[in-house]
Amino acid sequence: MTSCVHTFKCCGQRVALDVPSGAVHVLSEIAYEILQRIAPPLEPECPTSLRYQLAKYESSDVAEAYGELYALYKEGLLFSEDQEYKMPPTGVVKSMCLHVSHDCNMRCRYCFAGAGGYTRDRKLMSLEVGKKALDFLFEKSGNIHNIEVDMFGGEPLLNFDVVRELVAYGRARERELGKKIAFTITTNGALLDDETIDFINAEFSNVVLSIDGRKEVNDRMRTFVDGSGTYDAILPKFKKLVERRGERDWYVRGTFTRENLDFASDVIALADAGFDQISVEPVVLDESDPLAIRSEDLPRIFKEYERLAREMIRRYREGRPFNFFHFMVDLDDGPCVYKRCKGCGSGSEYVAVTPDGDIFPCHQFVEFMPMKMGNVLDGTFDKDLQKKFAEHGIMTNPVCRECWAKYFCGGGCAANNYKYNGAVNTQYEITCELERKRVECALAIKAAIAQYEEQNSK
Repeated sequence: MTSCVHTFKCCGQRVALDVPSGAVHVLSEIAYEILQRIAPPLEPECPTSLRYQLAKYESSDVAEAYGELYALYKEGLLFSEDQEYKMPPTGVVKSMCLHVSHDCNMRCRYCFAGAGGYTRDRKLMSLEVGKKALDFLFEKSGNIHNIEVDMFGGEPLLNFDVVRELVAYGRARERELGKKIAFTITTNGALLDDETIDFINAEFSNVVLSIDGRKEVNDRMRTFVDGSGTYDAILPKFKKLVERRGERDWYVRGTFTRENLDFASDVIALADAGFDQISVEPVVLDESDPLAIRSEDLPRIFKEYERLAREMIRRYREGRPFNFFHFMVDLDDGPCVYKRCKGCGSGSEYVAVTPDGDIFPCHQFVEFMPMKMGNVLDGTFDKDLQKKFAEHGIMTNPVCRECWAKYFCGGGCAANNYKYNGAVNTQYEITCELERKRVECALAIKAAIAQYEEQNSK
């Protein structure tokens, strides 16, 4: 395998990422220029040619910077060799997206799920189907102790009675089987009241709250059935839930489209509204849709990501930090090699179940019937298709193997690949470009914060 070092400038930072080791280095101007001109194997002494190429700097400064880079090289933190990882076979399903509702009380303009109905009849999941789905997960998870269930829709609170009963059923079975379920729920908030808030905060490990940012943007995109805006109705409910939630996980999640490419303003608006755990993600639509992101939008989007990164750095220094989901990278205690190579595990370790009991690789595959994997009511499950999805990841994709961001991405979204290219393992380039830019911004934020903390510790 080859070595790879990715160097870039972002938000006033000069950064080098040693891809195989994951080591991140903040560079001086001289070191940055040196890295543009050298390649392994490195010699202990600074090459004379390098001193001539960088004659605008003092020769001793060039030699010193080179010596520091060489020390990193000898430590295996620069130009390290990539490894060939053999991915273990999987037959274990350890997480599930449970579509308790294929209906919704909103009509969001960009909804990939066809306003909750997934291009099918609107319906709610029965308790019987939900129990069968949980039984499927218990069985297919094998010896895995910790499993995950996301109550999803549509809008799951339209089926709140069944949600409550399924949580109770899951709790009883987990005690019986010696397992532990981490429940998550994704809600638009319209039906939240004190009872549902208290139940969610007691039983759910994570809560995803759907809102798009600024009032004008949200109300243009996320409307009730009658076309009226939703912002004023849901914002106080979200604030109440978060205030009562304590230390348990949650985040607000929005979507940006071609109509709000200034989405950094939406993230900032959510932060100003009191939310410090935020995700605003690019829309997933066919490129023919007027709201879809196109390749010509990328320069604008890149500038927005950088604007957001600079604002996050500024607010950190002011003591007002917030997290943005796509800028969250853990350089010290991140995912294991398997997870970094495998990604989300859709179709292999993770599945979605519809109100009819149909099994799909994830919630974004539900509209694609050729990707149906089985049904929890009749006990069918396509292990051959599961195996094909298990092969999705960076080690089986030649494009991914050569990408510097591969260990942060894990091969990208299989559903996006299938939707846009008709193949799970054929990358959708726009998604790749966005991910690479987000990783650069995330590392630049890490570098800026590290420098700030070092300066203030003296």
